[in-house]
Amino acid sequence: MMRAMLFDGVGRALRPANVAVPRPGPGELLIEVGACGLCRTDLHLLDGEVEVAHTPRILGHQIVGAVHGTGRRVGVPWLGWTCGECPACRSGRENLCPRARFTGCDIEGGLAEHVVADERFCFPVPDGLSDVEAAPLLCAGLIGCRSLRLCGEGVQRLGIYGFGAAAHILVQVARHLGREVYAFTRPGDDTAQAFALGLGATWAGPSDVEAPEPLDAAIIFAPAGELVPVALRAVVPGGTVVCGGIHMSDIPAFPYRDLWGERTLRSVANLTRADGEEFLALAPRVPVRTSVTEYALEDANVALDDLRHGRLSGAAVVVP
Repeated sequence: MMRAMLFDGVGRALRPANVAVPRPGPGELLIEVGACGLCRTDLHLLDGEVEVAHTPRILGHQIVGAVHGTGRRVGVPWLGWTCGECPACRSGRENLCPRARFTGCDIEGGLAEHVVADERFCFPVPDGLSDVEAAPLLCAGLIGCRSLRLCGEGVQRLGIYGFGAAAHILVQVARHLGREVYAFTRPGDDTAQAFALGLGATWAGPSDVEAPEPLDAAIIFAPAGELVPVALRAVVPGGTVVCGGIHMSDIPAFPYRDLWGERTLRSVANLTRADGEEFLALAPRVPVRTSVTEYALEDANVALDDLRHGRLSGAAVVVP
């Protein structure tokens, strides 16, 4: 048996339980969980904004641990399985596979002492980072860097709206690539603004003020649809606004002039294995250093509440 935290339904706290240790099938790995990061996607699952089809379910999709029998350290991301046969998979867009299965949603996740994962969707973890430090790379880091790539070429001034786990990794990568980063936080969040500046942001301020310089692109990590027209007005003609979350509140109507000028508005969905390989090779060269707050497995609900209310800087990580 092993300890786990179970999701039973929308609006309910995770429940501690003892469950059977999972058994790996062909092509699968049994992994002893060393750390599991939490992110806003987990809140969307708890709130029913992203559906969990079958409960009870073990959440958690930023997993680092040791493979049973070998001790090899691997990371397990959100994307847990794809069909490999559909047009999306065959064209290198497995992140859009309509039959994809996701860790901690369709597949049991990492808020437990052990997890089983498809070996094809596991990544080697960079040396020099502990399990706790590496866990946020598996979603916050991957989605942030995919978002940056989708901003396009020639981006010098990058705006980031919402400064949490993904943003605190991305600002380090962007600075490494020679970009200027302008960080926008909730009004009054002086702590987040100071955190952004300490990581190398050129400027940090509230999202209800104009950017001090015209932006070439902007990424919105906050799940707030009202930021979309704000970001569109902040980018130059030909600029791109990328919505980096899996869920966002409704986007209010805005005048066409905010989009006009060949501005682009797009979303990011999931990740590909190529994204993972590229980012995890880049991270040690930056080098990315994550800021984490650790929680015991039994305190996963506390971690989620702290995440929801912005009580931590960087990432929340559960250590079984």
